[in-house]
Amino acid sequence: MTIQATLFSFVNRWECDENDHLNVQFYFSRFEEADRQFRLMCGLSETLVGARRVRHVRYHKELRTGDLITVHSSIAFDGPHMLTVVHEMRDGSTGTLAATALDGYEPSPNSAKSLRQRFKDFQTPMIAEAAPRGVQSGPAGIRAPLQSLLNQGAEVCFRGTVMPRDVGPDGKADDQYALACCTDGVAHVWQRTPMNYAYLLEHGFGRVAVEMKLTWSTPLKSGDAVVVATGFTHVGKSTFNMRHHIFESRTARLAATLDVVALTMDLSSRSAVALPEEAHGAISKMLID
Repeated sequence: MTIQATLFSFVNRWECDENDHLNVQFYFSRFEEADRQFRLMCGLSETLVGARRVRHVRYHKELRTGDLITVHSSIAFDGPHMLTVVHEMRDGSTGTLAATALDGYEPSPNSAKSLRQRFKDFQTPMIAEAAPRGVQSGPAGIRAPLQSLLNQGAEVCFRGTVMPRDVGPDGKADDQYALACCTDGVAHVWQRTPMNYAYLLEHGFGRVAVEMKLTWSTPLKSGDAVVVATGFTHVGKSTFNMRHHIFESRTARLAATLDVVALTMDLSSRSAVALPEEAHGAISKMLID
């Protein structure tokens, strides 16, 4: 049983956001490249296991300008999916776990034994840190039309176009593009709560995601126009959940959903802070199904 070194990288200053740490879209881009390399190493393909159903990411440590990045990848048959690819992103200078990604596949149950044998040299037990916590492991399974979501209280937070630079080797918009749409729009989602831009600025707080699950429904290609509608799905003591719905604009076809667990971070102590009572109440009134 071996884990494969699939990525060696570095945090560039231009990849960091207003919180002075690596923007989540670039975590996803690193995982995407690591996955390409892992597939090449082990021979994993959609012909064998079908299309990836979800990519579930947890963020464990901030990566900041100049930090080294390594990713190691393996297959875990004890993960939440019939076949789970686990990517472990670490600080390359300290070895500290920075983020994990679980790629979920659901091949035919009849193929389980043969897949275990085929990938025996690439298997490791799944690490506990990668296990889903604030978001369920399975695909979102959302099929609600755009107008229905808007009627429930979701609101548009982004509009854009898929450019040639956003398309991967398979001719489809990649994970980074989906994340970029949502990260560009999410400030407008927070603005709907008492934790708006003025509040965050006054208290020295930042907007942070700690867990995400991306579910692709249908592909986006170069030239497609997109619209993102977002609603809140849960609120707790220190965190709240939202779901971004990415639609192709011309036909209102659902392309992907991104489930997010978010919190507020004190930018001085770099620690989470509890939601103010008024924010908890306001978000509770805006929850969608």
